[in-house]
Amino acid sequence: MKNFFVVGVLALVVLLAANSLFVVKETERAVMLQFGELVNADIEPGLHVKIPWVNTVRKFDARIQTEDSTPERFLTLEQKALEVDSYAKWRITDVGQFYVSTRGLVSTAGRLLAERINDGLRDQIGARNLQEVVAGERDQLMEDLTAELNEETARDIGIEVIDVRVKRIDLPDDVRSSVYDRMITERNREAQELRSRGEELAIGIRADADRQAVIFEAEAYRDAERIRGEGDAEATAIYANAYEQDPEFFAFSRSLTAYRETFSNKGDFLLLDPDSDYFKYLKNGAGAEQ
Repeated sequence: MKNFFVVGVLALVVLLAANSLFVVKETERAVMLQFGELVNADIEPGLHVKIPWVNTVRKFDARIQTEDSTPERFLTLEQKALEVDSYAKWRITDVGQFYVSTRGLVSTAGRLLAERINDGLRDQIGARNLQEVVAGERDQLMEDLTAELNEETARDIGIEVIDVRVKRIDLPDDVRSSVYDRMITERNREAQELRSRGEELAIGIRADADRQAVIFEAEAYRDAERIRGEGDAEATAIYANAYEQDPEFFAFSRSLTAYRETFSNKGDFLLLDPDSDYFKYLKNGAGAEQ
């Protein structure tokens, strides 16, 4: 009988300990309730004690979680429709506020976050044109949206939005063709502008090259004429100097040159007076008549 009593006491102690002690892991956040009322809004990780059947402990995952939103349609600044598929990374920072606003349901927190993400995307995309949303300011859009969401979610839901990203941006089928046609027209216009600008530059370059070519040719002709004139002047000076030193020898050399050029072609005939000065040096070595 005594043994049964001891066993019963031990079982009661174990039961009380099992219902009185609880552990909060490092990866968890927890709150304590007393008859459904929040009495401890943030229990630290470790071993803790509660009053059995009076206190209730709710634990939540404190690690980063993902909220994958369904694709939504938004309008850009120029009223172009876009289908945007996004997701967010978030985690619990204020576990008490998280419990109060969601009753501890992660699905409720995800739904509230998705609604705020869609509202934020609608505002951010509505303030930008299609080019800025798709490529130009996409990163800046996500940064602004993340900062804006954090101000609301931390206060209202007790969570921190770490990052918001767009997985895909598509054009709806009913506007895709018109947008593509407009993009093609715009690209053709830009290409034509570039070609026109290039042709204008090419004409200017060719005109400048032609002008420089004319200038170079004129300068070269001027230098050539100057050098030729200097050479002729120097040759004339040399001839004059040589003539002054021995006029008779100079006249004899000129006569030999004339004879060589005159009789180079055997078919030529000359009708000259034998007493002409042309035959002066052919009569005798001194050039006197016999």
